Amino acid sequence: MIDSLATQLSLFDAPNAATSLTVRHSLRARRLAVRVYPGGRAEVVVPPRTSGRVVREFVLRHREWIETRRARAQRERPPAAAFPPPMIELAAFAERWELRIVPGPGRTRLVQIAASPEGPHTLEARGHGATTGLPRLLQAWVRARAAAQLAPWLETLAREAGFSYGRMTVRRQRTRWGSCSTRGTISLNACLAFQRPAVVRYLLLHELAHTRHMNHSTRFWRLVAEHEPHWRELDRELATGWRHVPAWMLNDGT
Repeated sequence: MIDSLATQLSLFDAPNAATSLTVRHSLRARRLAVRVYPGGRAEVVVPPRTSGRVVREFVLRHREWIETRRARAQRERPPAAAFPPPMIELAAFAERWELRIVPGPGRTRLVQIAASPEGPHTLEARGHGATTGLPRLLQAWVRARAAAQLAPWLETLAREAGFSYGRMTVRRQRTRWGSCSTRGTISLNACLAFQRPAVVRYLLLHELAHTRHMNHSTRFWRLVAEHEPHWRELDRELATGWRHVPAWMLNDGT
């Protein structure tokens, strides 16, 4: 069992090393894995009954890869911004929402106000201590908006391109934009709401192509290219898409 590692593991042997990894025990993990999240935070996922020595050796073997990914994640992190944001832009759906804080009785809640033809939509945070728990409320709201918009979009693309899938789910993921299970369940990241429509369309087609090829083989990419000839450029843009996601969407708000 891991004992002296506690919750963090120094990535370097140097005494002044600033880089550290969070170590998380997982009963479901079958092997050691490293995850690098937007912003640069890194985590080692450790199966049960793994010794500290094994974890350290694993980290040292993958040291260069970890640092490369962390450096890229730090470069692509969104710029710091005040919270709560005065405006929320969901680029994927061409929506702009003005956020208003409206103190009042009751628990904090979000209320959508009908938009005027010439202005943005309005989202009001109402309640006693209207900013309390607001990050989590906004995360849930974005997830709901994404689910409502992405579901018909995915259905239409599948029908037009001749794909079929089981069902669609939307989650707030930290490292993946989407996935497709062997049962045809397509999982999408709510953070897609902050990407350009062309990039989102590519990701949807990418996951639909996985309903036929559960890999990234030549045949898979050939199928993607049939429906999106510019997939290479869009894939590169999506890889840096975290810079468009506001920090409050990625953090564990309270």
